[in-house]
Amino acid sequence: MSWLSLLHLSFLIWLTLTAVMAFAWLVQQRSGNSGWVDVFWTFGVAFVAIATAMVWQVAEFNGVRFLLVISMAAVWALRLGGYIVMRTRDIADDPRYAKLSTDWGARAPFNMFWLLQFQALASVPLCLAIVLAAFNPASTLTIMDVFGVLLFVAGISGSAIADQQLRHFKGRPDASGQICDVGLWSLSRHPNYFFEWLAWCAYPLLAVSFAGGWPWGWVAFAAPILMYVLLNSVSGIPPLEAHMTAKYGEQYLSYQRRTSAFFPIPASNFEKGQTE
Repeated sequence: MSWLSLLHLSFLIWLTLTAVMAFAWLVQQRSGNSGWVDVFWTFGVAFVAIATAMVWQVAEFNGVRFLLVISMAAVWALRLGGYIVMRTRDIADDPRYAKLSTDWGARAPFNMFWLLQFQALASVPLCLAIVLAAFNPASTLTIMDVFGVLLFVAGISGSAIADQQLRHFKGRPDASGQICDVGLWSLSRHPNYFFEWLAWCAYPLLAVSFAGGWPWGWVAFAAPILMYVLLNSVSGIPPLEAHMTAKYGEQYLSYQRRTSAFFPIPASNFEKGQTE
């Protein structure tokens, strides 16, 4: 693979993702529920990555690693996508996108379209990470591959546990007007985001060939870096924190003071670090 081939591959991924997110915009506009945007994004990223890996062949690749990586992408999409589908069916709209639409006013449809197109562009490194991991030509699985799979399992499991704990908390009779601060949610205000990021950290470990012969694998590190920035500074924590603060006021501000935003940290250690 050459730099030109990598650019060509990136362009094809971007072009396909723009079509996926354009369709997501149509569904959002027709249904009035922007929660479906994340459903299309999740399944779209996995589908585009898997389809690209199956169509775009390189001279040599390890069949076991190839099947392992595309299976990981499929498991991720089914787990996260399935959860978002169930959540979206129970809400009228996603509060993050709803707030943006309110702020945008009459330009909301236009701005929403271009926001989703930005998401399509930002998702190219994610798809590339999956494809590059699938085509690492190392002849055998290494200890780094094993560590990558374990990291992925930890990420998927942690995300599922966090989502289940939140769902269980919301189902309690005394949960109305209360903030979920039990289980993983006592260690992080957004444990689902942390474990989502952790799962994406697995692909570079599967993509990089430390023995040489696959320099493109290093490009896969762009995926967890991008995911960290998006979750912490763009579309993840900031709009959700603003929504939760507006909804719960001082109760949520107190939760912020005693609980880490992203990385799971015991409350006593976090508060100690805040005061030092």
